[in-house]
Amino acid sequence: MASLSLNSPLSPSSPQPLSWVGQFLHHDHKEKKILQENIENTKTNNQKPVISLSSTEEGSNNNIITKASGSGGVNKGSIKLRKRPARLVLPDICAASLELGDEIGKNIKLEKKEFEIQGKDFVLACKRGSRQVMEDGYGFMVDVLGDPKQAFFTVIDGHGGRAAADYVAENLGKNIVKELGIVGEDEHAIRAGYMVTDTAFLSQGVGSGACAASVLLKAGELHVANVGDCRVVLSRNGVADSLTIDHRLSREDERLRIENSVCPVLKLWWFCFCRNGVWRVQGSLAVSRAIGDMHLKEWIISEPEIKKLPLTSDCEFLIMASDGLWDKVNEQEAVDVVSKEKKSIESCKKLIEMSSSRGNMDDITVMVINLQNFAIN
Repeated sequence: MASLSLNSPLSPSSPQPLSWVGQFLHHDHKEKKILQENIENTKTNNQKPVISLSSTEEGSNNNIITKASGSGGVNKGSIKLRKRPARLVLPDICAASLELGDEIGKNIKLEKKEFEIQGKDFVLACKRGSRQVMEDGYGFMVDVLGDPKQAFFTVIDGHGGRAAADYVAENLGKNIVKELGIVGEDEHAIRAGYMVTDTAFLSQGVGSGACAASVLLKAGELHVANVGDCRVVLSRNGVADSLTIDHRLSREDERLRIENSVCPVLKLWWFCFCRNGVWRVQGSLAVSRAIGDMHLKEWIISEPEIKKLPLTSDCEFLIMASDGLWDKVNEQEAVDVVSKEKKSIESCKKLIEMSSSRGNMDDITVMVINLQNFAIN
């Protein structure tokens, strides 16, 4: 955005010019001083001062003219004072920038920094980080196909904007349920749902991306899938069990996958850089799998890793969260907090506060799912 500069620094030897405001006040002061001197002169000469102000259009300037007349008429020696400077007109680009600034302020004000949800069999809390826009997202579907024992939950961490996160939140669950009706087999439907969501989002030509972790509860079984670094942790009688593995370049198998997808003439270092101790694809993206990221799609795949396990009596609850939590809080700490707070909304808020107090500046989304109601007796 262009900005209007009222003055600019000069060298110490040069006198600093007045701004337009200073020039206006300076001219106005000089005119008043000259006017006062004329009046004093006419009083000394016993003449009656006559002052008339005329506004004429000469390039939008205002002229001030004084006339001194004696008892016999107008004095021939009339004095024309210096013109006032033209009225300041802000350039259109400045006005536009002011309006845009107001609009941005409205959008930021409307977006809540923190919010929470108390749902059926789950609770959720989110907190926006240091960015002006929240890039995390979430989605859920309960009573899938009319069955109270079936549900779908997802936590999403967007990057490069929130377009991908919003799209995944709205469509991933629908696509998986749709594929379940087509193919029937759970793991194949979940994988197809991720791939279809990715393809449909890429067709929009938007450059952002999103990591996601999802849970499908169906027929007494737990199906966990993930792309990226959102994580799902299971509490088994109070003991943390991580059900997902982050897709980062620190994983040797992920680095080898990217290396094998590159032309042999080009080396891995051309695509993977270590910056501030974190390996990144082309020096930018820290994850190796995600939905979206069209400019890196040759290496950033959307195929999820999937794990299936039965819901047994020792399965208490799940914690699903974006990396804003897991970067500062380990799995067992999170399970201990949720157990102490009895899976309430307060447990999500305490985990967020714990991460923030340890220096996290990223967005944080935490969802806790009560598994007791999904087990089949």
